[in-house]
Amino acid sequence: MESLKLELAVAPAGGFDREDIAGLAVVAALGGTLSWLSLYRPTELPPWAPWDFSWVEFLSAALGVWWYVRGVARGTPRTRPSPWRQASFLLGVAAIYAVVQTRFDYMAQHEFFLNRVQHIFMHHLGPYLIALAWPGEALYLGAPAPFRRIAHARTLRAVLGIVQQPLPAAILFVGLIYLFLIPTVQFHAMIDRRLYAIMNWSMIGDGLLFWFLVLDPRPKPQAGISYGMRMVLPYAVMFPQIALGSYIAFGPSGLYRYYDLCGRLLPSVSAATDQRIGGIVAWIPAGMMSVLGLITVLNALRVHEESLPVEEPEDGEESPTRIVVYASSWTGRR
Repeated sequence: MESLKLELAVAPAGGFDREDIAGLAVVAALGGTLSWLSLYRPTELPPWAPWDFSWVEFLSAALGVWWYVRGVARGTPRTRPSPWRQASFLLGVAAIYAVVQTRFDYMAQHEFFLNRVQHIFMHHLGPYLIALAWPGEALYLGAPAPFRRIAHARTLRAVLGIVQQPLPAAILFVGLIYLFLIPTVQFHAMIDRRLYAIMNWSMIGDGLLFWFLVLDPRPKPQAGISYGMRMVLPYAVMFPQIALGSYIAFGPSGLYRYYDLCGRLLPSVSAATDQRIGGIVAWIPAGMMSVLGLITVLNALRVHEESLPVEEPEDGEESPTRIVVYASSWTGRR
């Protein structure tokens, strides 16, 4: 519940200052240039440029990076995220952007296994890296006041209070994957631009909600759920994904006819092979991300326990026998 919200009692007042307006103007100019080039000069753009420019996707990435960098600069040395957390956030945004706003998006529309790779980045890897960075405070500090007030909206808090509970989070995380891999649903999502956008944004949004819940580094009650439940969640969603991926990989071929109709990017890869590889991608990398999430939660629990003060015996009491385990050989911590 509280994992995406800062513990702030009063919403900030004020509007856009000069720095906000200047930054928004730069972002708008860059977006306008990319939009014009992708519309009128698509063949002259490099592979990393937008294939099908989307203002929503561009602004989400550009504003997120700008606000995060500005928030890091505004923070104090004590509260500023560590360099590895900063790198994790930027890599997470880049991972999502790379599969939705470059020519990879075109490739993912013409090979089923590349579509599965795209969803691994949108639903697992990118959101995992962003949540691992725990960027809430930096984003809040860097965002203009009108956007910061959104964090205090009662409706937003009420929705997060519902979806960021263990059972709804697990059902949504697995359920959306199953939904968009139903052959008829997937076919319509691929041929309808609006449904395609809904599919992609539901993957990104749900991935962020799930991984922010699981990777919350704070103990309960600040985190809302215990470390134990955070360890159960990635384990619980792993097996339904393995079952789905194995069914696609080894089940009946010809499930996804869209790729036969639109033309395959790699003619040498048959429809059966494409489906088999796609099933393996939906099976193994997704399972590995669950294992990685479990390990991350275990490490957060270890760090929390190491930070707890050691109770000293009162005067006149014998000091209890203590067993000291030095974990520096495998954790790097002393």
